[in-house]
Amino acid sequence: MTDEKNNIIIDFAAHLQSVEENYKMIQILDENGKIVNSDLLPDLSDEQLVQLFKDMLWSRALNDRCTILSRQGRLGFFGPTAGQEASQLASYLAFEKNDFLLPGYRDFPQLVKHGLPLHKAFLWSRGHVEGGQFPENLNAILPQVIIGAQITQAAGVGLGIKKRGKKQVVFTYTGDGGSSQGDFYEGMNFAGAFKAPVVFFVQNNQYAISTHWRKQTAANTLAQKAAAAGIPGVLVDGMDPLAVYAVSKAARDYALAGNGPVLIETYTSRFQPHSLSGDDPKLYRDEASFAEWEAKDPLIRTRIYLTEKGLWDKDQEEDLIKQFDKDILEEVKIADNAPKQKVSQFLELMFEKPTQILKEQIEYYKNKEGD
Repeated sequence: MTDEKNNIIIDFAAHLQSVEENYKMIQILDENGKIVNSDLLPDLSDEQLVQLFKDMLWSRALNDRCTILSRQGRLGFFGPTAGQEASQLASYLAFEKNDFLLPGYRDFPQLVKHGLPLHKAFLWSRGHVEGGQFPENLNAILPQVIIGAQITQAAGVGLGIKKRGKKQVVFTYTGDGGSSQGDFYEGMNFAGAFKAPVVFFVQNNQYAISTHWRKQTAANTLAQKAAAAGIPGVLVDGMDPLAVYAVSKAARDYALAGNGPVLIETYTSRFQPHSLSGDDPKLYRDEASFAEWEAKDPLIRTRIYLTEKGLWDKDQEEDLIKQFDKDILEEVKIADNAPKQKVSQFLELMFEKPTQILKEQIEYYKNKEGD
């Protein structure tokens, strides 16, 4: 007699397909500047829309100036942001100054908008100690260089906020490469288990340096990784500022209400190298991929949208970009005039209370430096 249990067949492929049906990409403003989903159109005033576009233009101007500074040898590490303006600044718009930001090393636009003086961002890039001295009222940590480590930190900050009964949300960013790290799963799982008020962003810009995201995972989206932690996951067009804002705002409201964390995948692209420290994207990307993504530029679609609404004109934009560049260069001058660091200063900052050996070394170098 045949055991009927052995005849049970599970259609694993159908099961996987049914799961992935829940992760369709959300889009509101397409690459032609047209509204394609008016039901999700966020409640943003004309003034807010214009300011968002100005912020994205400022970010592009900052990226372009930093690229020049890097080539001149006047900047340290820099991760280009061109192409990710909607992913970064439309998401930031959904949060409050009281919220806590944990950025990655590519997330200086959000960090500066949150309150970090721009010259300190330049100093951080140069490895200057003043770049890590944040204003006291700035709810943020230093940009995380260890890939994905900010995810576990965000879970901890979120739990602390919850335990203190604060009406705040933590928002943190990583890339597709970060979603392949153990810290990503651990942090998201911890936050989910304790319902910490955290919004996790994975900016899927397609490549973890030179490794395409589809070589990193068998998952059809990165958003669906949220299911393992028992939290919502949403895939959004990361080149669409209206969709990014709408999803981010909904996620913040959800987390603030005590429901726990949310994972948002912004499907986007960087137009330049991973960093300006030697990466050459032409070695792993073809020209067609650049052209495809540049046609989806968030600045182009937003410019068309605002122009057709009578809220924008080209002359206004050219004058604004000139002013942005002037302001950025003023911040560069402030960074250039920062006092040069000394060995004794590094040693003094190593511990709150120096050891006896450190005291002797500090004294030695101060004498050598002439202090």
